[in-house]
Amino acid sequence: MFCYKCRCLLTEKDFCTNCGADVGLYKKIMYAANRFYNDGLEKAQVRDLSGAVTSLRQCLKLNKNHIDARNLLGLVYFERGEVVAALSEWIMSQNTRSEKNIADDYIGMLQNNPGRLDTYKQTIKKYNMALMYCQQDGQDLAVIQLKKVISMNPKFVQARQLLALLYINSQEWEKAKKELERALRIDANNTITLRYLKEVDEMMPAEEERTKRRRDAVVYQSGNETVIQPVGKKEAAGLQTILNIVIGIALGVSIAWFLVLPSQIQQVRNESNDKYREVSEQLDAKTVEVNELTTQISQLTEEKMDLTNSLNAAQEANAAIEANTDLIEAALMYMNKTQDELAIADALELIDQEYLANEATESFRNLYNAVKEGIGPVVARESYNVGYDAFRTEDYDTAIINLSRAYDYNPKNGEALYNLGNAYNKKGETQKALDIYEQVIELFPNTEKARKSETYIKEIKGE
Repeated sequence: MFCYKCRCLLTEKDFCTNCGADVGLYKKIMYAANRFYNDGLEKAQVRDLSGAVTSLRQCLKLNKNHIDARNLLGLVYFERGEVVAALSEWIMSQNTRSEKNIADDYIGMLQNNPGRLDTYKQTIKKYNMALMYCQQDGQDLAVIQLKKVISMNPKFVQARQLLALLYINSQEWEKAKKELERALRIDANNTITLRYLKEVDEMMPAEEERTKRRRDAVVYQSGNETVIQPVGKKEAAGLQTILNIVIGIALGVSIAWFLVLPSQIQQVRNESNDKYREVSEQLDAKTVEVNELTTQISQLTEEKMDLTNSLNAAQEANAAIEANTDLIEAALMYMNKTQDELAIADALELIDQEYLANEATESFRNLYNAVKEGIGPVVARESYNVGYDAFRTEDYDTAIINLSRAYDYNPKNGEALYNLGNAYNKKGETQKALDIYEQVIELFPNTEKARKSETYIKEIKGE
């Protein structure tokens, strides 16, 4: 273990023998990180991939430069079929230590096989499409897409879990159990898989019991109803049937006797109420027409709301698909060591910032930040040069675009921020110029840029 301050080899003492720094707490943190790494390694060896992810993440929280833990975490993600998350960890590992790092081999494994990488890309698109179908209640289409995903990437645990959940929703217990058991063979202690499997096991005996009761019962039709009669009560059912016939005959005779006089009275009443019925029927027809029109309006309103919700869900899913596609293309250009860093920056800037801030997964943000940090110095330098030349030639629109990009990729570049304020000032957008000058004063105090910014602020305000 090396000293965090002077990088000298540490001894058993709680201070560095070279620089005298207090390393007692530092050593405890490093020992704890190593324990979490060993725990994650043991869990990965017995295919407890979920437990391994938890332990390795805890290790990286304590020591973000633990190369072995980050590489192993990438392998665990790759084994679970999460290729984007795996690439994210390997690229961060590569940025942390660029030489003698096995992450280079892992990235090269994908880079040297474009067909395989394209397969993973198609897998992500189809999985996102299945999620979109689920949101739109198109479960049959979602099942078809998930089957294609599993055929292309059999280790994609999340796809198997979603497919099993769809089978559970349609009460296809056997199919759901098969998918969950296959998912357990990949990740032996996944909490979601175990919870789904418990639900399936609880439902299957109840289904078998209902089937058995139907086999052990007599089913017959009585009018419009289906009657299920247990086998042990056949004789009692026969006696009950005879008794019902006798009672029915008696009731029929009684009804026939007592209906003779009422039928005559009813005939007189019908004749006297004919005109009343005619008027009532006309009124009822108008009422029915009004009710039908009201019902049609309600149905059309509901259909409009459903279509609006479906359109919003489709737009959100499409934004996620486009963002994943743009990030993968940028990562591929970065892994291929493309010399045009500005082209990689253009690909990154296609990603919707609102999606990145609110809806993107942690793995998505990690990969995005890793690629951005990798190209940051070159993009910041070239954008500043282009922006400053445009400012000098009074092309303020081009200057604003490039100086903004330069500061975005290198927030320590005070010159880019100061000249951005000058460009807004020359263009006549004084409020934006004031905001940026105040930002220069706050971020870069006691500098020539800050003093000039104060002067420009006074000029703009007329002081």
